[in-house]
Amino acid sequence: MVAIRFAFLVSLVAVVVTAGRIPRSDMIVRASRSAAPSGFELVAAAPAEQTIPLRIALVQNNIAGLEKALYDVSTPGSPNYGNHLSKEEVRDSMRDSNVSITDASHCQVESYVRPSQASIDAVNAYLKANGLSSTTLSPAGDWIGIQVPVSKANEMFNAEFAVFNHKQTGDQTIRTLSYSIPSALQEHLDFVHPTTNFAAGGLGSPSLPLSPVKISHNGTATGSQPETGSCSIITPACLQKIYGLPTAEATQKSNQIAVSGYIGEYAQKADLTEFLVALRPDMSATTTFSLATIDGGSDPQGPLSAGVEANLDVQYTVGVAQGVPTTFISVGSSNSDGFGGFLDTVNYLLSLPTIPNVLTTSYGYNEPELDPNAANNLCNAYMQLGARGTSILFSSGDGGVSGSQSQSCTTFIPTFPSTCPYVTSVGGTTGSAPETAAGLSAGGFSTIFATPSYQSNSVAAYLKGLGSTYSGLYNAKGRGFPDIAAQAENVEIINAGDAVTVAGTSCSSPIFASTIALLNDQLIAAGKSSLGFLNPWLYSHPNALHDITSGNNPGCNTNGFPASRGWDPVTGLGSPNFAALRTAAGLWPCDIVKSTILAEYRLKSAVKKLSFGKIGATVYAFDIAFPICVA
Repeated sequence: MVAIRFAFLVSLVAVVVTAGRIPRSDMIVRASRSAAPSGFELVAAAPAEQTIPLRIALVQNNIAGLEKALYDVSTPGSPNYGNHLSKEEVRDSMRDSNVSITDASHCQVESYVRPSQASIDAVNAYLKANGLSSTTLSPAGDWIGIQVPVSKANEMFNAEFAVFNHKQTGDQTIRTLSYSIPSALQEHLDFVHPTTNFAAGGLGSPSLPLSPVKISHNGTATGSQPETGSCSIITPACLQKIYGLPTAEATQKSNQIAVSGYIGEYAQKADLTEFLVALRPDMSATTTFSLATIDGGSDPQGPLSAGVEANLDVQYTVGVAQGVPTTFISVGSSNSDGFGGFLDTVNYLLSLPTIPNVLTTSYGYNEPELDPNAANNLCNAYMQLGARGTSILFSSGDGGVSGSQSQSCTTFIPTFPSTCPYVTSVGGTTGSAPETAAGLSAGGFSTIFATPSYQSNSVAAYLKGLGSTYSGLYNAKGRGFPDIAAQAENVEIINAGDAVTVAGTSCSSPIFASTIALLNDQLIAAGKSSLGFLNPWLYSHPNALHDITSGNNPGCNTNGFPASRGWDPVTGLGSPNFAALRTAAGLWPCDIVKSTILAEYRLKSAVKKLSFGKIGATVYAFDIAFPICVA
């Protein structure tokens, strides 16, 4: 095999060096579109001399093996459940997807996705023949980057790069409707970005503030703040009441939560302080967050820099998951587009020896804007994070069945990354007595990803009840989303010193992420592993969530999908029920633990009095292994 690969590589180098541009007959179309996605219009051909950054994804070594390993450590009942994969430890024998997994905790994630040396050499030879060199962009080397003039990019990839305008935002971007690669590279080069990938905007910016709520100097809310006990306006105290969240400070400093920030959104420490004083007076007002920056990101402070989205995300992680160290990841614009920012966020986290236990993101795209190859590759990157033990949560979107925002559409529009089967998508609810589906909650079915096995029964049950309603408007064989839900309307935050209420699934994701972080704290305190990739566990324990059975998510001139018993594409499996989630995670209910500890104490006292050493030793061993309960 080595000799064959070497001969192939020599042949390829000879072709690219002697022939220059590959003849069109030797090129294979990698991706193409008949037209730009809805909302984009062609402006003109891109200037030939303009330099553009391109990212090249190399074919990954054993992505099927990584998926197998992910499910092995994430599925309840598996012998390796909770034994998340490491970055450093290597088990080369596990590169073969046919080898049985016996100890996944000793496997290096990068070994699954690292491209073969033949792929690395072949792609770099093609670049060198065209006068280009590459930069490695990912820890495993499966992503490389180049800077190339438009004219050379057109020549190398048989493309026609042009300037396109996004009608809603006015943003202009350089893309092509088609590109090709040499046939000799088809087993080595996965895709090139940005080419046919039109992702050009973020969802998740919450709706405009509703009614301002003034905060008095004594730390209590006045004005339109509801009476004590009412949850018409959502605050941390209301979430504790509705979902049964713990009020005690988390204790495990190894348990961390990360918040992604994009498109110039900056989290304000002064606003967080005011938020804690007003709405979490039981916490220290000096509690803050750490900052990580990539792609030229920053976090300037001051009222003029305040970002509604960033403040929301930080306030409802720091202020709900009290005591859990929180990091705000500010992603700058030097990645050339938002999709590149997503890639760089994942690669940054994968480069760390210790990664956060939970990652929450309130941004995304309408799935039709994406090149399926790009979506698949980014989704596989999230698979790597999940295999290493990170719970990845994304807001589902705010446009009901029309995707990221309300818009005209002839078929339902799913959102990405919510449709990636390796992330947990969070939809929206509203109200508390009872809690119902929020009409803005995006949900539906992917046109790129198939229904994963962990939700196949749940999706089938819903579709059976739905019958022929909306037939042809969605992909009945696609991955259903969201998976879960949380409060998404009338959520109070502090922004630029003012108390305002906001709406959107941007509220839901950090709220549920904080719930998982608090649960992880108790798991780690009990000597257990954190949850990691959530979905197989969640779908194994649907009764651990509050089932939302009323409401719908209108869009595309329809009423959208209706909520129903069990999973539905509006609120997923439902909203948090912390006590039930504790039990599902293997932590004993507090009342049972307390009564058992009392009985065990009495038994130990009796044993001590009778001086039965053997029995006493047995009781003591039982005592130190008993689950920890934190009410």
